Order: sequence, then C-alpha cells, then structure tokens
Amino acid sequence: MSVQVCCLSFRQPYAGLILDGLKTLESRWRPLLAPLENQTLAVHIARRDWDGEEWRDVLSGPLGMNRVQIEAVLESGERFGRGVVAGLVDVGRTWLCPASLQGEELQHLEQAAVLIGLQEKHLTHLSNPRWLKEPLSARGGCNLWTVEIPAELLPWRRTHTHTHTHTHTPF
Repeated sequence: MSVQVCCLSFRQPYAGLILDGLKTLESRWRPLLAPLENQTLAVHIARRDWDGEEWRDVLSGPLGMNRVQIEAVLESGERFGRGVVAGLVDVGRTWLCPASLQGEELQHLEQAAVLIGLQEKHLTHLSNPRWLKEPLSARGGCNLWTVEIPAELLPWRRTHTHTHTHTHTPF
C-alpha cells in the first residue's frame, strides 16, 4: 500500500528548516502552492544548496540562535542526505505580500520564512511538519510533481479523541 501526494523540491537548508518546524512560511514569486491549500505536500531535499546566506542572518539575529545551535539545526536537516523525499508538511493559505509592508509585521513574516525581502512574493503558511521514517530516493524538479510514498515510510502521529485516549493516524 502507498499514498500519492504532490511533492516539491527545496534546497538546503530550507528543506530541513521546514521539516524541523523552524520555517513555517514558504515564499515564491508565483502562487505555486495555492492549489494545495489544506492538503499535504511531500518535501524533497534538492541536491544543491540555497544560493545566499540570508537564512543564517535570520537564525542568528531575530531567532537568536548561536553558532552551535545553527550547526545542530543544519545537521538535523541533513539526516537523510540529498536527492530524497524526506517528509511531509501541511499547506495553508497563500497570499501576496504587499510591497508596502514593513516594520514589525514584515519582521515577523521574515522570521517565519527564515528569509528577508518578502515584499511582492506569494507567501504560503506551512504547518505540521513530519519526517518520513526513512528517506525515499527520488529525482527532483523545479515544479510540483506527484510522488508515491510506501505506507511503511509514513510517519504516524498521535491525536487526541474526545474520550482523551490516543489513537494513531497515518501521516
């Protein structure tokens, strides 16, 4: 048994930051993730790194991480290597960040995106990140594609029911 989900490649360190829950806002020049609102997206770790070091400035500045904490986060994001589907994340609302946005509201969004310069980009809220049990080797791409994930790789999450007992639901 397996499940089919849409998948998108992310360069490091952003793939790891998403799956570790530090990056909760994705930014794109076009509304790529808008059709996936309220759906689950598979996170593919690209072979190449992100060009630039803005993420390091956000982690060390507004998020207050020291060098050791940043290195630990980077190591965590590399646990499955590159060129693999590594996890899942839930996709929320997409909106266009206004060119005029500034101040505290912009800083809050930049912290969530772990990136600066979000004006005039399409922002998408990401939540409930979870790593697969094992990586799934897959060739990436620059757009959305569908990936089939074997059920045995899917993470299970604990949920609370109205009777306060725990049940396990797939991904």
